[in-house]
Amino acid sequence: MTTSSKGQGATIWLTGLPSAGKTTIARILAGRLRSEGHRVEVLDGDEIRRFLSAGLGFSREDRNTNVQRIGLVAEVLARNGVLAVVPVIAPYADSREAVRKRHDVSGTPYVEVHVATPVEVCSERDVKGLYARQAAGQLKGLTGVDDPYEPPADPALVLATQDQTPEESAASVYALLADRGLLV
Repeated sequence: MTTSSKGQGATIWLTGLPSAGKTTIARILAGRLRSEGHRVEVLDGDEIRRFLSAGLGFSREDRNTNVQRIGLVAEVLARNGVLAVVPVIAPYADSREAVRKRHDVSGTPYVEVHVATPVEVCSERDVKGLYARQAAGQLKGLTGVDDPYEPPADPALVLATQDQTPEESAASVYALLADRGLLV
């Protein structure tokens, strides 16, 4: 495996409901890592959907395809010495497990973080207006409301973002990476 001058690559997958804080935490974490000289890429779920997964809908099959595509890109980056930070809902446990197995096969570190913000808090934040649209009957299939979200059974870290700032959440992820020797 190729490593960067500031440690080996890894995938840090931030899973959680819409408006849980995944992308905010990912951007703060990535900024800190870059400032220390690490090679970092943030694979934002919304950006991936616009480009790599354009044309996919939100059926279980399409969501799985989207997660597998993101998982492949993350694994390739991580295998080549990049810290791939992935703030993606990935609602189904079996999809996330398939990504984990892909990483295991190549010997690439995979760290799953559950951004465990309660749906009520996510609904109040409603960063993209999804919860309001769903409540008004303009949107169906909102993860965690009228479409399933399967929380990770054994994540490496659980972040209760309703009880901490995004900076504190990012610091917790950073500490986990450091404890695992991924920031050497």
